[in-house]
Amino acid sequence: MRIYNTANRKKEDLVPLEEGHFKIYACGPTVYDLMHLGNARPIITFDTLRRYLKYKGYKVTYVQNFTDIDDKMIARARQQGISVKELADKMIAEYFHDADSLNVVRADVHPRATDSIPGIIDLISTLEEKGYAYVADDGVYFEVASFEDYGKLSHHKLEDLEEGASERVSDVEGKRSALDFVLWKFKKEGEPSWDSPWGEGRPGWHIECSAMSQENLGSTIDIHSGGVDLVFPHHENEIAQSEAASGEPFVRYWMHNGFVNVNQIKMSKSKGNFFLLRNLAELYPYEIIRYYILQSHYRMPINFSLTDDEGEDSPLDAAVTSYRRIRTSLQTLEFAAETAPEEGDKETDQALEEAIATGRREWTEAMDDDLNTADAIAAIFDLVRAANTAAASEQASSALLLDARETIIELCHILGLKPDEQEELVIPAEVKELVEKRTQAKQDRDFEKADRIRDEIAELGFRLEDTPQGVHIHLLED
Repeated sequence: MRIYNTANRKKEDLVPLEEGHFKIYACGPTVYDLMHLGNARPIITFDTLRRYLKYKGYKVTYVQNFTDIDDKMIARARQQGISVKELADKMIAEYFHDADSLNVVRADVHPRATDSIPGIIDLISTLEEKGYAYVADDGVYFEVASFEDYGKLSHHKLEDLEEGASERVSDVEGKRSALDFVLWKFKKEGEPSWDSPWGEGRPGWHIECSAMSQENLGSTIDIHSGGVDLVFPHHENEIAQSEAASGEPFVRYWMHNGFVNVNQIKMSKSKGNFFLLRNLAELYPYEIIRYYILQSHYRMPINFSLTDDEGEDSPLDAAVTSYRRIRTSLQTLEFAAETAPEEGDKETDQALEEAIATGRREWTEAMDDDLNTADAIAAIFDLVRAANTAAASEQASSALLLDARETIIELCHILGLKPDEQEELVIPAEVKELVEKRTQAKQDRDFEKADRIRDEIAELGFRLEDTPQGVHIHLLED
């Protein structure tokens, strides 16, 4: 397998440091709010990487952190009138609801920054002892100029960064350069804090990940992943402080996914141009969201909207249609196999057998080529078309039809997709609201209004079934 290493800006053979064992650290969310579609992309992408490496026979130790203390956490907790820990506990539970629904396998370890304070303090102490860290008026800082390889991930030159930084005036007493980043922030009134050799305070963002990675995976790891927006300064700073402290290489391969954009602008909570996963899941199954993300190569940007450029259906609607082709094919193959002959037409069977082998080979080649899930899905559809043709001919053997079906299922499962399971019915909020209004109308014995509402629901593509246990909602086509 070859992956694009951000550090070297090229594809490289992916070989673990320890034979047969990959150690992966994935930058996780700051848990102050619900997950949006942009947050979901790295979670889905690197879950897929993990699944594929395990499919290839590797042991994978996968660590994904939670940042549960920072300025956003403190501000949101104050806004809600709860403690930072209460906010973190609540939002981590919400995170797992979304991640589990996306069929993301939980990490081997999900460390929280606040549970890693001793390791963070030890790491900062080491940096101070080695002359890389110093105390300023408001905290402890890493001196960027003291680390000669600074910029090797982002390919920024230190002199260019220093020139740009010189234009920014720092009002922090004792801070040596605007480039220097905080390792430990001294306590402010009303903020959570921990004891340290430098006084009460809390960790900076960058040091948290270095400490959690080191504590759970050792000084050198195979793969560090995250969004492309983390390359600088977060991952650059992680390299500096980790390698300055240990004297060893920190990461062997850096993998970064592209943005999810809205109208060509990066989706983010700060810009207000985001779609919460929870809201999208009221309109589309989580599995469709996962499939939609995997339809694009992970390094390419995705431009998302709830309508396409002509104001028509959302790209998620197109994903629904596309994914149903796989589901329908599986149903067709299962049905066709029941009546197919044990020995099929030789030419038909040979063509299908070749299609199965080609589909598996092309799928594997795509995945081995920098986790190209877009081409891997295309390979699945090539097999779907060939299998559908064989089924329609009524001349293929039952064994080969079932082999094609099982191959499609297997390749989808490795991508975290389950087209062989019953399709999840997502009831739009509008339909739910109409059902409640109809129920109230029936209670008020306004049956004419109840019938009008039933017709409105039918126009939206759903039918109602009144049962002694309550109203059941079905797709109109069922």
